[in-house]
Parts: sequence; C-alpha cells; structure tokens
Amino acid sequence: MSSAEFVKSRREENALILTLDNPPVNALSIKLLDELVKRVREGSDDPAIRGIVITGAGSNAFCAGADLKMMQDLQPADSDKLVSTGQRAFSAVENSSKPIIAAINGLALGGGNELAMSCDLRYASDRARFGQPEVNLGLIPAWGGTQRMSRLIGKAKAKELIFSGQIINAQEALRIGLVNKIVPDGEELRAAVDYVRMLAAKTSPLAVEQAKFAINNGTQKASLEEALEYELQAVKVLAGSDDLKEGIEAFLAKRPPKFTGK
Repeated sequence: MSSAEFVKSRREENALILTLDNPPVNALSIKLLDELVKRVREGSDDPAIRGIVITGAGSNAFCAGADLKMMQDLQPADSDKLVSTGQRAFSAVENSSKPIIAAINGLALGGGNELAMSCDLRYASDRARFGQPEVNLGLIPAWGGTQRMSRLIGKAKAKELIFSGQIINAQEALRIGLVNKIVPDGEELRAAVDYVRMLAAKTSPLAVEQAKFAINNGTQKASLEEALEYELQAVKVLAGSDDLKEGIEAFLAKRPPKFTGK
C-alpha cells in the first residue's frame, strides 16, 4: 500500500488499485486530485499494469463530491483555478493509455460521479447511487459533468438529471447507460479487477491502448469521416508490431498469445 495521504495504491497482479481515502465520504480536495493524477500517471507508465481500478475507502461512498470548503467563498477570480484543476485531473484519467475502471461502492455524487464518468468503464454495487446535485447548491457540474454525461447518456437525459439534481439508483443508472455493470454490494472491486485480469490473459496491450485512442479522439470529432482518421492512425501503430505478429501466429497455431505490448 502506498503512503499517499488521500489516494492509496496497491497492485494485484496486473491491476493497479487506487483507493480514494478522505473520510467520511472521500470528498475531492485539490490535494486529493493532485495525488490521483500522480498515481494514474505512474500506472500509465508501468508496462506491467494492464488496467487501473479506482474505488473509494469504506462502504458508504465511492466519492460524494468536491470538498465544499473550497467553494464557500468562491468568487469569479477564483473559479478559473478551481474548475481547471478538476477538469485537468479528470482529463488525465480519461486520457490515460491504460483502461480505467471505476468500482463504485455507495454514493457517486457531484465530482464523484464526474470522476466515474471520466473512467472507461463503471462497475457499480447494487446499492450505489448517482447524481449531479450541484444545482441545489447554486453550481453546475463543471469538472466535465455537463459534457461527459451528455455523451454517455444523451443530451436530453443529461439535462433532465443535471437540471433537477436528481439522484438515481444503480438499476436506473444501468438502464440509461451511465454504468456498465451492477454486481452485488461488496463485489464491485473484484469484478473490476477480474476485468483487468481478463485483459491481461487474452488481449494485446498495444491494441487496447490504440482502441482507446481511436474511441476517445474520434468521438470528439464533428463527423464520422474525420473520426475515421483516428482509426487509420491506430492501425498504422499496430501494423508491423510484435503484438500483431504474435496474435496472428498464436491464432493459427491454436495457442494462447504471449503479448509484449510492442
């Protein structure tokens, strides 16, 4: 376990597990966000890591949002730093070269839900709850929430939830596409780690990295024609790679592949 103050890290086989640890609800402070970015970058740079799992300490909250003490006396002159800090942190999560899975135990509200949405996949406890209640405080979800939620579940549904500040349960979150999977309470971390284990056992790390590159960059483009250029760029990276050669040889020989990420 790492000695970081607010983000603990440990390895389990090919998975790096990052645990938000800021009791009682793992609120997001500037220090926590800085630690999170550092840990994500360390995992992204480690070739032995095939995926990163982010979860929350305790059983009540993945993360119930930003530390409101940061916003008590918020003035226009302060907003640039506060907003950009959160946006940069969650962009670092989204743009990591490694798959990142949120293992959501309990509440994912405000900045906590924004963090979950910046991950590639979201596995939730069946007692998890989700929402962007910022409007109830006179704010908006400005750490990427207005944009990522719209892209995940559609503009109209995102407006419905953000305008009202409504909190929804895990079953509704699954129905609308906000989460990928629901598991019995307490099994969300294991499910996320098992997904990373599956990636390590059968997929090319280089191919997964390039698939993420193409998806993330392509979905930001205005047209399909422009977005397809990212697929071409990804294939150019993969063409001639050791992983491609090994994958095809293993398939033809009917044996498990031994990928190196090169």
